[in-house]
Amino acid sequence: MKRVSSSLKSKCPTFACSPKRARRLKRAPCSFAPRRGQAWGNLPQHVVLQIFQHLSLVDRARASSVCRCWNDVFHTPDLWRRFEFELNQPASSYLRSTHPDLVQQIIKKHAQHLQYVSFKVDSCTESAEAACDILSQLVDCTIKTLGLISTARPSFMDVSQAHFVSALTVVFVNSKSLSSIKIDDTPVDDPSLKVLVANNSDTLKLLKMSSCPHVSPAGILCVADQCHGLKELALNYHLLSDELLLALSTEKHVNLEHLRIDVVSENPSQSPFHTIKKSSWEALVHHSPKVNVVMYFFLYEEEFEPFFREETPVTHLYFGRTVSKEMLGRIGLNCLRLVELVVCANGLEPLDEELIRIAERCKSLTAIGLGECEVTCSGFVEFVKMCGERLTQLSIMEEVLIPDSSYNMEQIHSEVSKYLGRIWFPDMMPTW
Repeated sequence: MKRVSSSLKSKCPTFACSPKRARRLKRAPCSFAPRRGQAWGNLPQHVVLQIFQHLSLVDRARASSVCRCWNDVFHTPDLWRRFEFELNQPASSYLRSTHPDLVQQIIKKHAQHLQYVSFKVDSCTESAEAACDILSQLVDCTIKTLGLISTARPSFMDVSQAHFVSALTVVFVNSKSLSSIKIDDTPVDDPSLKVLVANNSDTLKLLKMSSCPHVSPAGILCVADQCHGLKELALNYHLLSDELLLALSTEKHVNLEHLRIDVVSENPSQSPFHTIKKSSWEALVHHSPKVNVVMYFFLYEEEFEPFFREETPVTHLYFGRTVSKEMLGRIGLNCLRLVELVVCANGLEPLDEELIRIAERCKSLTAIGLGECEVTCSGFVEFVKMCGERLTQLSIMEEVLIPDSSYNMEQIHSEVSKYLGRIWFPDMMPTW
């Protein structure tokens, strides 16, 4: 072994090192060596707090056992201002769930610190009931934002209305500083909205409550009349009224920034949809000239009759079911503020004229998406040419475009790219 070592040593090249460099290397400490006073427990508290805020609740609890310093951070009020309760049933969901013991610890020690709270529940009624039970215990809290989210089927609708309203009222009464509420697909009702207004009218800025069948137009009007700081509102079309738009347009009310309207029909034989007066829309836009009016349509063709007969200040339109050529023609005539248009399906009639009219009159249009529709390549090129580079989003399925005598499918992408000022290709339907 000694001979081998010496032979290897003799073959290895040696490099000369200057005396000055040797002294410097000798003095330099190893960069990987731990320095005195820099143990994990001595990290600044605000740094540990930042780390904890990126951890899940379970990991946060485990990390709190590292040392006394980290345990102190675990109980810092700042760490508990924002929290999401995840409530799922193990038998029916693969999603993780907040452990019941941790829930009770949060309620016992940190309820007064909670400010930004959301509940994410699966499709089981038991999960929604558990969320209501937690809400009922949030007595000593100052919640600013509250979100109730159903990840699948709207399970809050299966909870007893009395149980749900009682739990929600606890938060409405005790918080007194709510600014944002998302309670879509829940059995909230008019009396609970009155409690909300009575205790949070000065702070409420955002209210999302689509698909809440127990709320009447009078209930939402009460909110608009009293909550003058409301900037964002989402609701179903049956709650929209001339009185509501006028209430949102009074001098006392701040400028509305976002109005989302879901126009949904589950039963084609239901009573016809009502019409909103042009003067009511004009009052809203006069008061809030930058308001985004977003409308989602899920209707049968015969139910579109009341819409867009007169000028309507809608900015974003989404059609989830088939929409007729006539309806798209009305949009080109009466939706002059249109910014984005998405059509899921139309039929077998080319939409050339309708698209060109939209390009001519809707000068703010920047995004369009077409699904199961038909447009000739010439008509589509003309549409893009008229809109030009203001079209920042152009999503068209390849099956939508019909080759004609002017353009085939190989030519269409280069011609459209020329007018857009960037490379563009039609979307391809994946095949697997």
